[in-house]
Amino acid sequence: MQSRSSKSPKRRSAGNPKHNKGLTPSAAPPPIRAIFLDVDGVLTDGRLYMDDRGREMQIFDTKDGHGIKMALAAGLKVAWISGRTSLATARRAKDLGVRFCYQGVKDKLARYEALCRRWRLRPEETAAIGDDEPDVPLLKAAGFSASPADATPPARRAAKVVLRRLGGRGAVREFVERVLALNAQRPRGFPSPKRRERKTT
Repeated sequence: MQSRSSKSPKRRSAGNPKHNKGLTPSAAPPPIRAIFLDVDGVLTDGRLYMDDRGREMQIFDTKDGHGIKMALAAGLKVAWISGRTSLATARRAKDLGVRFCYQGVKDKLARYEALCRRWRLRPEETAAIGDDEPDVPLLKAAGFSASPADATPPARRAAKVVLRRLGGRGAVREFVERVLALNAQRPRGFPSPKRRERKTT
């Protein structure tokens, strides 16, 4: 005859928060609420085209453009931060409905931090994509970051993900799709503090 121990094994209650620390919403990363993009080498292939009069031209991929529209439609804030100044970039941003397009920026991290303060975002609520050394601080600061497949080694090392697509050839579309996929897996109980708009007279 088998003897039973007087002590029964303790069962963990599924509803006891003590035993579900890894499953509580506070332990999960929040949704990404804003994306930050470099322009040259990310939204373009990095090459500059000039005609015989010295007028600059840039080529943008329509798939990337649709990716930007997908991000905006999902409610994400979209900011372009470029070290150069180009009329073509400004026009493309306007065409796509990107309100936050900053050009001639020497310190991209400072601009990123200023926007995070303005929008009251934590780093883990942001994502960034860049392709070269000036983007490295931004890639390291954002909660999620990526670089195109043809990015420079410093950018590839700094990014959390190296994409399959090239800069100016679908990398931005892939980046946005990854961000939206991450958000689909994350809990929604993390509203950012509402920023009071100042009334102007």
